[in-house]
Amino acid sequence: MFSKIERRNKIKARIRGKISGTAERPRMTVFRSNKQIYVQLIDDLAGKTLAAASSKGVEEGTKTEIAAVVGANIAKKALEAGITEVVFDRNGYLFHGRVKSLADAARNGGLKF
Repeated sequence: MFSKIERRNKIKARIRGKISGTAERPRMTVFRSNKQIYVQLIDDLAGKTLAAASSKGVEEGTKTEIAAVVGANIAKKALEAGITEVVFDRNGYLFHGRVKSLADAARNGGLKF
């Protein structure tokens, strides 16, 4: 029996074995804590973060609504940096709730994945 963290790390390793980000199509990875949600666009070949956004400073709304604002922010930053396509890395989290809200808002903001 795995703990919650061990289970997520196992899923995360499985996902990361299959996907990788490039400069043209970076990996969009999500991290969520109990209070905040963070997202980064990463070029794995160069080992660099190209853009990042977080929920720090966003205070109005539920956690899901705040995640949608963060998704819109990362889409805006990505388009300013000339990035239109990304590879989505849910980082071992289930694709619903805050993670889904962030992804949908990023898609609506103009990112393709």
